[in-house]
Parts: sequence; C-alpha cells; structure tokens
Amino acid sequence: MTITDDLQKLLDILPQDLRLLLENHPQRDSLVEVVLDLGRRPEARFPLAAEYLCEAPITQEQIDDCIGRVGIFGGDNRAGIEQTLHRISAIRNRTGKIIGLTCRVGRAVHGTVGIIRDLVETGKSILMLGRPGVGKTTALREIARVLADELNKRVVIIDSSNEIAGDGDVPHPAIGRARRMQVTRPELQHQVMIEAVENHMPEVIVIDEIGTELEALAARTIAERGVQLVGTAHGNQIENLLKNPTLSDLVGGIQAVTLGDDEARRRGTQKSVLERKAPPTFEIAVEMQERQRWVVHENVADTVDSLLRGRQPSPQVRTADDSGKVAIVRQLAVVNGRGAAHPHPIGVEESFTQARQSNGWRESGRMVALPALSPENRVQSEFDRLLDESFNFSDSVDFVKTSKHSGPNGEDLPLHVYPYGVSRHQLEQVVSVLNLPVVMTKDIDSADAILALRSHVKNHAKLRQMAKARQVPIHMIKSSTIPQITRGLRRLLNMDDPEMGDDPDLQLFLHNGSDDEMDALEEARLAVEQIVIPKGQPVELLPRSAQVRKMQHELVEHYRLKSHSFGDEPNRRLRIYPA
Repeated sequence: MTITDDLQKLLDILPQDLRLLLENHPQRDSLVEVVLDLGRRPEARFPLAAEYLCEAPITQEQIDDCIGRVGIFGGDNRAGIEQTLHRISAIRNRTGKIIGLTCRVGRAVHGTVGIIRDLVETGKSILMLGRPGVGKTTALREIARVLADELNKRVVIIDSSNEIAGDGDVPHPAIGRARRMQVTRPELQHQVMIEAVENHMPEVIVIDEIGTELEALAARTIAERGVQLVGTAHGNQIENLLKNPTLSDLVGGIQAVTLGDDEARRRGTQKSVLERKAPPTFEIAVEMQERQRWVVHENVADTVDSLLRGRQPSPQVRTADDSGKVAIVRQLAVVNGRGAAHPHPIGVEESFTQARQSNGWRESGRMVALPALSPENRVQSEFDRLLDESFNFSDSVDFVKTSKHSGPNGEDLPLHVYPYGVSRHQLEQVVSVLNLPVVMTKDIDSADAILALRSHVKNHAKLRQMAKARQVPIHMIKSSTIPQITRGLRRLLNMDDPEMGDDPDLQLFLHNGSDDEMDALEEARLAVEQIVIPKGQPVELLPRSAQVRKMQHELVEHYRLKSHSFGDEPNRRLRIYPA
C-alpha cells in the first residue's frame, strides 16, 4: 500500500513554532489534522490520540497568518493548498470573522480499493457509508483512479469542495486519467451531476457526500441512464438511510402498505407494514466500519427487504492486513427464541471436515456423554449428511415426496402445514434447523394440517368451519415462540415419543438456561453444523461472558473441532476452526 501526502506543504502554512514541533514529532507520518482555535492551545490529532503542541494559546494574528498562506475559502468554509489534497476548514464568529481552523491532512493511498476491487469491476453502482474520518473520500479517490487508468473507463468526478482531486485548476495526480468537475456552490451539486451526464458522456460518475433530496434524485436519474455511480452518503449503516426521509431513495425508499386480514394473519404481522418502494439507486452498499474493515451488502434490495421485515441481513465482512491480503467473512443471521437476530461472521478459507457427532445438553447446560462412533461410521454419517445437503430446497422436497415415509395420518411427507397467526420466519427457522419434513403452504386446500395460535382459533369460527369441511386437523400452540412452535411441529409429526427426549436439537431449542446462554449455544451449533463442517470455513462468534464461552467451547469440543477465545473483555469472543 503506497501513501503520498505532501505533508510539508500543509506544515508550511502553520506558525513557525508549531511547524518545527510537528516536523520533529515521532508520529509525524500518521498526523490526521491540526486544530487552531482562538484563545485555546493548538492541538494535533493522531489516529489513536490527540495532544497539545504547546501551552501558549492561539492568537488572532497566528490565525490570520495561516489564512494568508492558503487559498480562498468557499461557500462551504473550506479552502485548500494547490496541487495537494489537504483541506483547511474555517470556523467563523457571528460577524463572519474566522476564529478557528481545522487543517486536515489529505493522503492519496494506493491499494485501498483492493478490498472491493471485484465489486468495482462489476460495473454496478456502489454507495460508501461511514463515520467522518474513516476514509470514504480516500477510497473514492482510489476507485476513480482504478476505473480510469486500469479499467479504461470514462470517469467524471463531481468535486464539491475540491476534496477528491485537490485545490487548484489542475487536479491531483491521485485521480489518474479521471476528469474533475468543480462545484461553485455546494447547493448546486445536483445540477453539476446532471450536467456531467448530458455534456461529457461519462461511463462512471463519482460523487462525494450526497446529502440533499435533489442530489438523491439526480443520482437516481443518472443511474437510470445506465451510468455507474460511486458515491458516499451521510450515515454509518443502511438503517440510517432508511430512517432518513431525505436519502432513503438511495436504497429504494420505503412506503406503508396495508395488508388484508388473511395476509396479515399468514405473515403474523400487523395490517400496516413497511415495504421497499422502488429499486435502489445503488445496487451495492459498503459500510466502512474501520479503515481496513468494511461490511459489504452485495444486494441492497435484499438487505432493505430483510430489514423492513424485521430480519437481520447476512452481509460480507472484508478485512485487509498490512500486506494487502483481503479476508472475506460472511455474517450469518441467527434468530433467537424472542425473534431477535444476531450476526455471526463466517470465514472463507477452503478446507474440508469429516468429523461430526451429535451434540447433547442436559438442562443444566453441561455436556451429555454420548457413545463414540467408529471412524468408519463417522465418515459414513458425514457422507450421508453432505449428500442430503447437496439437494436444494425444491430438490429436497421432491426427494422426500418420492420416499416411502408417511405422516401421522398416512399423509405423504413432507407435511404441508398452513400457518395461522404464527410467525412464518420462526417456522422456517425451526424447520430448517431441526430438518423437519415440513413445507409451509399459503393454500388451505393443499394443507395436511393447520398450525395456529390458540387465541386466533377461538376467535375465528370460519377457520374451524373450513378445516372441518376439508377434514384438515388444527394443531394449536399457546404463543408464536421458538419452543412452542418446536413442540407443535413435533406433536404434529408424532415425534413426541420418549425416544426423542434426548434429541440434541430439541434440547438446545428448549434449553431452560438464561436467554443469553440459549442464544449463544444455538449460535455455536448453527455455525458448526451449517458452516464449519460442511464448508470448512472458520467462524467468529459474538462476544460473550466467560461462563457462556466455556459452554460454547464444550459444544465445539463435542464436534471434535478446535476453538479458542480472543480479544479483550468485554469483547472477548470465540473463534471456531475446521478440522
């Protein structure tokens, strides 16, 4: 990773005593910004800390001297140094006089785009999100250079504050062959965006800080003309944009929809729900949590739909080390008994595991001793399980239907269940985790059974009449929770016999420890059974207490896998490795 900053040109505008202190400072190369406020001590800020440069307060003469060495301050109270990327921002008093300066170091960093280079090359529009100072503009500058120089595309940068391509009429070399259009006043940025498309035939437009409704509308207009957009917006996460009525159109916007009574019951939701209004302007979103740790939503439409339905999305987490090697992990959304969702990262290293055993839990949360399998049986069991998982959903349904198993009343499996007032998402979670031969249906005529909330059945005589006329049994549960749904489905399948009492999946679902323990154990089990064993990928779990981590370690050992805790409290967490 190559870094160029022209730091000396920024230091030359500072008062002489401060310049000498910074030139000899041991952390000179990592300087972020220098703050000069009238009547206060000058402050130098570094990535991990800030320190005062001297005890003498800043005078108005020193501020005026610095202003004389920089360019003209624009309408956004920003100025620059020609042929550099440095930014000097002013703080004015009520009369308009400058009484404070923030001198921010601008650096051209070559290599940052490596984290998402594959996404940049797809030609899809990319939206960068993150807090101030995390490196959004630096990444934008590097993306523009790669698109222009290495991918030979016509790139136009809309540079509102000369922050991407530097001050002056000649843009900084860091943007390569990309062209730069300056904006005279920040409120005119949307007009320059449209002008760029109409006058200069770009294939890519790069925009920094989309912040108004007009700019969001201009971005949608550009995207609909087939131009690739790369931009940044105010907000740390996609959820922030959804809650911002001004910018929500960037991710498709939201609208209120009123459902019919039957549809609301089938979904287990209220009649008024929120749904995405239109296709997102940006197809990919990148949340820059840290300079070398980015969360990537490869399909913004799916992410927004999941969030509006109360589900946690499963984005990628991409990190880069000092050598530039990129590691990609996937966040797995695990739903707990209360319906909340937690993200769990899953790595992408290639390996394979052929060691797996069932896990058992006592009600105390301790491991249950299980008989050891011979190596031959373990390999055969793993082979059978992987064979089963090789079917996709539709294939697996056909496979089960052609089998000779039958339901409790002689029905062919899988059993078609009509949910009424029960959370469909939680039903799907139980069926998937416990691998039950159950398929949800929205048509009561094709249902083999009805799973309904007891309170709903009592108040709905029409449902009882329809079920009686079609001779479809109704199985009732008290509440739409994971344990109740699990018991209801097992009753429906006649699986509540004594032999099933030690079923590890059921014990884990109905584990009577604390909610935190139950979430942690299910998190570890799902990570092992769905990712580590079948895909040979390492998994990093959420931070937990020492007692809960110990239980997770025991569960992992039972699968003949290795794990260790890392990080500092309270963020210490488990990492599970493939065999």
